[in-house]
Amino acid sequence: MWITGNSGAGKSTICEVLRGRGYTSLDADDEGFSQWIDRSTGDVVSDPPYPVPQGWLDRFGWKLSRELIEQLAHASRTQTVFLCGSAENEAEVRDLFDAMVCLVIDDETLRRRLAERTTNAFGQNPEELAAALKWNPLERSTYGRLGATIVDGTEPPPVVTDNILRGISAVLR
Repeated sequence: MWITGNSGAGKSTICEVLRGRGYTSLDADDEGFSQWIDRSTGDVVSDPPYPVPQGWLDRFGWKLSRELIEQLAHASRTQTVFLCGSAENEAEVRDLFDAMVCLVIDDETLRRRLAERTTNAFGQNPEELAAALKWNPLERSTYGRLGATIVDGTEPPPVVTDNILRGISAVLR
């Protein structure tokens, strides 16, 4: 199961709630499934600058490793596993997931969460915040067209988690 959404939508928090409920739930950012890639060369950027300079996000992208996700899909054939994250190449790995959920939030919530987050710094400098605000209004329509279950990420985490599980219940059976 793939749980995605914009920065600050609550993916990492939901990952933790799912773990607390006994599910195998992995954070794509923290567990090595995603990395910064130079779009022009394909090279991995192991030590990106912080804060990113203006224009950096135009050249470099946060991408998922198809090879690692294929390994995860193979290893988890007999159990439900949630992978939580967001990356620009999700379309390249979508076929490896039984279901996709997109958490959506309003711009005010996005600004507040990114300003207050302590788990990572993405979105706290103007370049990253502008990118997140640019992507935010596109989430619902983009993922809706792809067949994702759309879940309001502004609710309390236990409610969001309940809504995710209810939304994908047919796949979980």
